[in-house]
Amino acid sequence: MAQGPRIAHVGIAVPDLEQALAFYRDVLGLAPHGPERADGATIVSLPFGDSEIELLAPDASEGPIAKFLARRGPGIHHICYRVADLDAALAACRRAGYRLIDETPRTGAGGHRIAFVHPKATVGILLELTE
Repeated sequence: MAQGPRIAHVGIAVPDLEQALAFYRDVLGLAPHGPERADGATIVSLPFGDSEIELLAPDASEGPIAKFLARRGPGIHHICYRVADLDAALAACRRAGYRLIDETPRTGAGGHRIAFVHPKATVGILLELTE
């Protein structure tokens, strides 16, 4: 039986990774994966059941995470949904008229193929799709 879409991770923008990690590591007992860099941010993933939490800290003052923090402050940046076929999901978005940030998949953290759907198309929530 095919599994439907599920939450891959929740991305949380933070100004300080070490401060943010303290709760997940010291209170919840989660072991973070090593840091990665993508899109002007350092990303630390933490396993959270069948999903992950991604802590995103800016590396560059003009990157998307730095701009998000300046505009909105720390908090949920995006939700990532795992789909069976990313190309088919993007085609369905186009047919339905959803505005895409990434018209074609690109490589994201962990080497996964990803694409973002614009928050203006999804009632204000930045959505990431991955396989």
